[in-house]
Amino acid sequence: MTDHVHDLRSVRESTDRLLTAVAKLDNAALAEESLLPGWTRGHILAHLARNADALVNVFEGRPMYESATGRDADIERDAGRPLEEQLTDVRDSAARFLATSEPDQDWSRTVELRNGVTDLASNVPFRRWVEVELHHVDLNIGYELSDLPEEFTDREIAFLADRWSGRPEVPPVTLKTYHGDQVWHTGGSEGTPVTLTGSPDELLGWLAGRGLKGAHLTLEAGDSLPELPPL
Repeated sequence: MTDHVHDLRSVRESTDRLLTAVAKLDNAALAEESLLPGWTRGHILAHLARNADALVNVFEGRPMYESATGRDADIERDAGRPLEEQLTDVRDSAARFLATSEPDQDWSRTVELRNGVTDLASNVPFRRWVEVELHHVDLNIGYELSDLPEEFTDREIAFLADRWSGRPEVPPVTLKTYHGDQVWHTGGSEGTPVTLTGSPDELLGWLAGRGLKGAHLTLEAGDSLPELPPL
């Protein structure tokens, strides 16, 4: 089972790091575009706060979001708030999430996320860690894929490789670090096999659709860099 205690500690540390970085911005900077198309930095911060509350719902057995429309409306509603309100909301909602995870509970139980996706409760802290780390990068305030904690990068590569495994629209793909000391496999069984080599942050960038999206990866086998479905 995943070490949820370790992951909750990592969530706390990552949230503190993000809040410290965002506190150096101003209201004008929050209104600027992020690295996510159509979203300002304010949209990302609003999403992080509402995601924390949604995961509280998951832990307490309620639907993660009332509806997809409601989720989007909440983010849009909160995106334009001034810096201090955004910081307070991200901080307080993160505290609510961590507080919900503190009581004794069955971490081996299955919980329901969005769109009918289910997972073990013990994996929810890692999912929150993913939200905080990747969206910190998306803010475009100097935190890059190469700055992500090494453990996080390795685990997220493995998580996303598993996510795209068995997908018929993705050919068989082998991912390798430059020295070949780490290898992952993803994709389905149809099509020309592909082998991609690069640094961990470049491999993650391709899997997560971020950064250069795999543009600097070495294509060792196969015809071209495969296109992945959106996350």
